[in-house]
Amino acid sequence: MASSGQTARRRGGSLRLLRDIAIIIVAALIASFLVRSYLVRSFYIPSASMENTLLIGDRVVVNELVPGVVPLQRGDVIVFKDPGGWLSAGEGNDLIKRVIGLPGDHVSCCGTTGQLSVNGHTVPEPYVVVPAGTNRVSSTNFQVTVPQGKLWVMGDNRYDSADSRMHGFVPVSDVVGRAFVITWPVSRWNLLSRYPASWDAVPKP
Repeated sequence: MASSGQTARRRGGSLRLLRDIAIIIVAALIASFLVRSYLVRSFYIPSASMENTLLIGDRVVVNELVPGVVPLQRGDVIVFKDPGGWLSAGEGNDLIKRVIGLPGDHVSCCGTTGQLSVNGHTVPEPYVVVPAGTNRVSSTNFQVTVPQGKLWVMGDNRYDSADSRMHGFVPVSDVVGRAFVITWPVSRWNLLSRYPASWDAVPKP
């Protein structure tokens, strides 16, 4: 038969265990909140402008350390706030496109091969949706130099994307973060590539 002292010690041990479990749960909830609030966020894809990389209904997770801590790179898929006039009323305030030109870059399209050129280098873009009967990665020609503090962005579904070709440059300060993984639906789970084989060969401006 246990003495009153042993019973008290057991009760005290149980209370400490419950206290430790409670502390762990609270710490985990706080950490989860901080991660969701300051490091990563989930976004829903409402349009076809990034097909076939992203489909309507996909959900992506965005790294909000980009570009504040981690620098932007050409080829990154980014979420950014509407700089003004990109979205109609009721369409939300965030857009998702691929970074094509960084500050100082000279971006042009389309050459004799129908491809994009950045700083005089032709960029192969295997992710771009091109309609049958053409090899042009854009329906319109353009030639721009990206100002400091700005980005040139385009959708992967170029023939169904309202992007920098229509609306101009995106301020770097409007970037929410870099999308790096599709999380929903489960059948679509995949890491998002910036296609380094295509973009790392681009020379500095």
